[in-house]
Amino acid sequence: MTPKHTKIKFPLWQYLNQPLFSNETKLVLNPQRFAFIWHLRLLERCWAKECDAKGHQQH
Repeated sequence: MTPKHTKIKFPLWQYLNQPLFSNETKLVLNPQRFAFIWHLRLLERCWAKECDAKGHQQH
């Protein structure tokens, strides 16, 4: 039986695969800071996806 809400653990693969020499993204060496930023961006992506799914709402 799977829990309804699973906690997302540390994004190790994304942390290890950061671009080293990129003008668009900054390398984050602190794992706690990286996890915080990654979770923040995940939340933003989920929020944008939910808004897109609802479509344009007129008031």
